[in-house]
Amino acid sequence: MEARTNRQITLAARPVGTIKESDFGRREAPVVPLADGEYLIRNVYLSLDPTIRGWMNDRDTYLPAIKIGEVMRGGGAGVVVESRNPHYAVGDRVFGMIGWQDYCTGRPDDPMPMAPVPPGVPLTAALSVLGITGLTAYFGLLDIGQPKAGETVVVSAAAGATGSVAGQIAKLKGCRVVGLAGSDAKCRWVTDELGFDGCINYRSEDIAARLRALCPRGIDVYFDNVGGPILNTVLLHIRRHARVVLCGAISMYNAVELPPGPANYVNLIVQRGRMEGFIFTDYMPRFPEAIAQLGEWVAAGTLKYAVDIVNGLEAAPSAINKLFTGANSGKLIVKISEEPA
Repeated sequence: MEARTNRQITLAARPVGTIKESDFGRREAPVVPLADGEYLIRNVYLSLDPTIRGWMNDRDTYLPAIKIGEVMRGGGAGVVVESRNPHYAVGDRVFGMIGWQDYCTGRPDDPMPMAPVPPGVPLTAALSVLGITGLTAYFGLLDIGQPKAGETVVVSAAAGATGSVAGQIAKLKGCRVVGLAGSDAKCRWVTDELGFDGCINYRSEDIAARLRALCPRGIDVYFDNVGGPILNTVLLHIRRHARVVLCGAISMYNAVELPPGPANYVNLIVQRGRMEGFIFTDYMPRFPEAIAQLGEWVAAGTLKYAVDIVNGLEAAPSAINKLFTGANSGKLIVKISEEPA
């Protein structure tokens, strides 16, 4: 076999506030020959997700913190180029935790083994609408939010990879759906392309006033991706027995000091509301169910998605901040190498 060199991006320092280039290291390492049961993947796409910011801190979350000097953790998709495992053949397209590198080695004892990409499904879809963000939207909205036809659902970061899918699923369930996004262009995409009933530009509009206008009967389900002041404002507008789905808090991930909690949480008591967090990995046994349903909606043209592709592994350290400035449109992906023919 030809000798292969693996470019890797590592964690060099714990970020303080906004992620900086100096928080990353770069190295090249030879690709080690495979042992029995192993298979080698050429990484094609790397997924950039807000949760990575939490993994960079010196504190375990639902996964252990990335150690200084380790390859940056990240999901992605690629193609098997060598295999000593009967379950993975050369040419297979797979997705899973590939890391910020050109190649990764799959092992038979991996706690989260690489999953096959279904035939005909683009690799970018495997990382977005059929991947982590789609699964997060599916289980968060349907299992935690439990929307019913005729109810009002509000989604923050509605133009993002998770929020855009959550809102569309709510529409498919017969709900009135209002989004919040960071620009007029994003709001137009959410309403004109995705079919939301309304969208609020949180940078330029009075959120409370717009919620009163767009949700005159109050909010039954709030799918929260941002936390902070927007969550606090929404809590004032929830209806009796409302469900608040805590998916993310991206407005706080770069905070040096955590802001105070939402002052309006008392309205949960008054309205007999429920606020609940979740992690998509809680639902691993049900992934096939969700992927099948999401795939059916995509094939029927009733569920749309967008990807924002940045070229080159070397661009990943600067590109990740697009998640926190709102500069991305749709699922943020880094293209590491060419797709398989």
